[in-house]
Amino acid sequence: MWFLEEGNCTVVTEFILLGFSEGPELQLPLFMVFLVIYIITLMGNLGMIMLIRVNTRLHTPMYFFLCNLSAVDICYSSVITPRMLMNLLAQSKLISFNACFAQLYFFVAWVCTECFLLANMAYDRYMAICSPLLYSAVMSQRVCILLVAGSCFIGFTNAMVTVCFLSRLPFCGSNIIRHFFCDTPPLLTLSSDSHVTEMIISSLAGFTTIGSLFIIVFSYVFILAAILKIRSAQGRHKAFSTCTSHLTAVTVFYGTLIFTYLRPNTSYSLGRDQVASVFYTVVVPMLNPLIYSLRNKEVKEAFRQSVKMKMFLQ
Repeated sequence: MWFLEEGNCTVVTEFILLGFSEGPELQLPLFMVFLVIYIITLMGNLGMIMLIRVNTRLHTPMYFFLCNLSAVDICYSSVITPRMLMNLLAQSKLISFNACFAQLYFFVAWVCTECFLLANMAYDRYMAICSPLLYSAVMSQRVCILLVAGSCFIGFTNAMVTVCFLSRLPFCGSNIIRHFFCDTPPLLTLSSDSHVTEMIISSLAGFTTIGSLFIIVFSYVFILAAILKIRSAQGRHKAFSTCTSHLTAVTVFYGTLIFTYLRPNTSYSLGRDQVASVFYTVVVPMLNPLIYSLRNKEVKEAFRQSVKMKMFLQ
């Protein structure tokens, strides 16, 4: 039973996650693809965390933030992917009202946390390049921990406000969520009285996305100015190379995030938004460790040393 009668309103108690396609022939191939991606995500991010922890050369603020970024990627990917994999094989795609909003809460919390972690990483690069003499004093272990804790606090507070407003909406009638997880745009389309809530949630999403992106852009404006003042081409290349991995991750993550959330709910499109959502919920957590390992000489060198050490011990 997915509804309760309350006056003249049929109150939804369960939702149906429609997923990607109603065609059963696509379910198994999609399951295999997303399972492989999820395994790579877990292995890549866990490997990055272990590599940073065991290699003392990587015990710097930049890699401290990267370690936390990998942990957040594991968390928010794990909020979405296991349930999605289960629904691809299950005949019943029901999810309870409480489970749906619990998934939404942790998803919003971890995504918002990632936004500000990326902003912290931009600030770290700004201090390293623009104020190298003050870098060690300013980016102390205590400051780094506070920055990460602050990112988590903002993320989980944002999620709490979002879920509180969204869960109080009158969900009457249809209980079909035209998506593969409980997200704000498809949930808003199910409510007949969501205008005010949509404005509040859009404001929160705008604060998180634009606010953190402003910190990143502001930092890189000063970084670029400092790099252009370096006389030697080799020096400019070396300074900029420390930022390329972060810039790549920011471009991929924020591109899909802005496309999905910072536009009117009326422009929601099932197919188009699902592609964007798959990218930042499933693919981006897998890409981050690859981006930072393939484009970062220190990470590659630390990995080679770890492999050599393991072979030597054997």
